[in-house]
Amino acid sequence: MMRGWHCLALACALSLAAAPAFAGKATADKGHRTPDKATQARDKAQLAFQRDLVSVLAPNDDPQRLLGAALLARPLFNQPPENSFHRLIERATQVDGADAALFWAQLADCDAQADACPNTAALEHLLGQAPDNAAVWLIKLGVDAHDMKQDAARADLAKAAAGKLYDDYTGASLKALANAVGVLPPPPATLDPAHPGGTAGMQAVLVFGLAGTQPQPSLPLVAKLCENASEDASIRADCLKLGKTLEWGSSPLARSLGLHLREVLAEDPAQQQDARDARRQLVWQVQNFNQLLARAQDEPALAQHLLALARNGGTEASLLLAALRDRNIPTEAPADWQPRKAQ
Repeated sequence: MMRGWHCLALACALSLAAAPAFAGKATADKGHRTPDKATQARDKAQLAFQRDLVSVLAPNDDPQRLLGAALLARPLFNQPPENSFHRLIERATQVDGADAALFWAQLADCDAQADACPNTAALEHLLGQAPDNAAVWLIKLGVDAHDMKQDAARADLAKAAAGKLYDDYTGASLKALANAVGVLPPPPATLDPAHPGGTAGMQAVLVFGLAGTQPQPSLPLVAKLCENASEDASIRADCLKLGKTLEWGSSPLARSLGLHLREVLAEDPAQQQDARDARRQLVWQVQNFNQLLARAQDEPALAQHLLALARNGGTEASLLLAALRDRNIPTEAPADWQPRKAQ
């Protein structure tokens, strides 16, 4: 249920989680590698800083601060029980007025090794709280398909097709994380001297890296189901309807799948070509945004701007477009530009 889907519909070119996980773990610029001992020391300092952020944010009843703390705690091992992802996201969802973004994050509070994902209680809550969100029904579709419940999965597809929007709440996670990383100044030991982006650069890498691990519907499953049912008029109609919603979805991956469905299922050749053209523009946008993320470690002003956009909220897709426009990068590709082929 995590982001990434095996080169389907140009998805290999569309992963927004392309920023390096930590500056210290990336190969340094200028033709040399950071010495192993220095890298290990910096990684240790960064993890300690991440634990400190969680400790400062945890004693709070604000659901957004708890969400930020939970997302920071999720990849950490051996956390005290009260500061664990499980306890923090549980507390966040128990606050009066907890929104769907909190329960979406709670989908990841499960044991993947025991084949117990996503979190059943969180999914049931989302089905009641956000029934118009196609993303929620696509999560359920994945569960029912895994459990070989074909009739239920077919019903899930119809519910998703009837959805009014697609939102995977990555924008909400970005906002919570961008606010969370600012509660403490990072110690000098956490910063990589090979990257002059400084505090803001390190924070941007952390925020966008962690937000890239949001729970996701199994989009390849949806694509396969729709492609294999091209002769079934009912499923074809639902897939085309779902595709329109996905085209306006919150994430570039969802938008890519929506355009892919129109390209392969639409009967009108003009619609097929329009979908191909739109996907080309989408890949251009994502590749240019990924380049901005990669530069954030070296350009503090750029990193600060990306963090400010995240704190403003919105969706992953709206943040991407705003970042490009603010840097005067065209959102439409040159006429002779073609996407790089995924490796």
